[in-house]
Amino acid sequence: MGVIEVNDLTKEYGNVRGVDSLSFTVPESEIFGYLGPNGAGKTTTIRALLGLLTPTSGTATVLGADVRDETALIEAKHHIGYLPADLGFDEAATGNQVLDYHASIKGDSRRDELLETFTPPLKRPIREYSTGNTRMLGIIQTFMHDPDLVIMDEPTAGLDPLKQEEFNEFLRAERKRGTTIFFSSHVLSEVRRVCDRVGILRAGQLVGLEEIEALLDRGGKRVHVVPVDGDSPNVTDLDGAFDVTTVGEEIQFTYTGEYNTLLDELADHDVRDVEISEPALEDVFMHYYGTEQNVSMENADV
Repeated sequence: MGVIEVNDLTKEYGNVRGVDSLSFTVPESEIFGYLGPNGAGKTTTIRALLGLLTPTSGTATVLGADVRDETALIEAKHHIGYLPADLGFDEAATGNQVLDYHASIKGDSRRDELLETFTPPLKRPIREYSTGNTRMLGIIQTFMHDPDLVIMDEPTAGLDPLKQEEFNEFLRAERKRGTTIFFSSHVLSEVRRVCDRVGILRAGQLVGLEEIEALLDRGGKRVHVVPVDGDSPNVTDLDGAFDVTTVGEEIQFTYTGEYNTLLDELADHDVRDVEISEPALEDVFMHYYGTEQNVSMENADV
């Protein structure tokens, strides 16, 4: 049995389905990314896994406890860490008071260790915290009781790039210790740095479940080329070039082909600048699943 087992999980809100017949397994010591645009159903799934809402049909187990069995789930939660997107700390409390409160409920055997990496100003009230300091406090309360399973919703929101990378290194170390990590995100670069596999949601349905590298291969790279004096490479004939557009002198396209072929084509022309970057999540979804799906990142998640 996996640390997380989801079986035909469905949650309806009136006539709207937040998630629809989800089935997947997360094994021990895996970092599993739950990927999708806002509104796809990521938060609904997390709330169901934590017993914060009751499935309309189907079920799931976490650490062997059925999410519909309140008694079993309460016991399992002693071994689960949860980092919500909205932390909701009492703004009048200090960081120390927040951690003391959580320690009284679930313990804090790793508190001092975590404070060596994540350094919120614990003596100050939460209302004086920056977004990054609030997130670091949340990370500490999530991991300080040494959970077997950690569930996180947009975990790096507000962290500066240096802290994000420290957090990524921390997650890799946690995986080596045997911790299972499930986190949702709409940031592809965040997911690709640490995840072993990803589950991909579209409108409440699981439309992909694969290794992270397979997802990136399908999504390709975003290429920007600025030729010199109109000496434009003929990228439209390249195998693997999609969505070719020209903006002023700049040529933009998504590329999933062989990089040597692309470089050979560019080498035959006078090029001022080339940028090859990771595509936006919307581009991955458009290429992978087609243009019929609206993958706007603007709407609030469900």
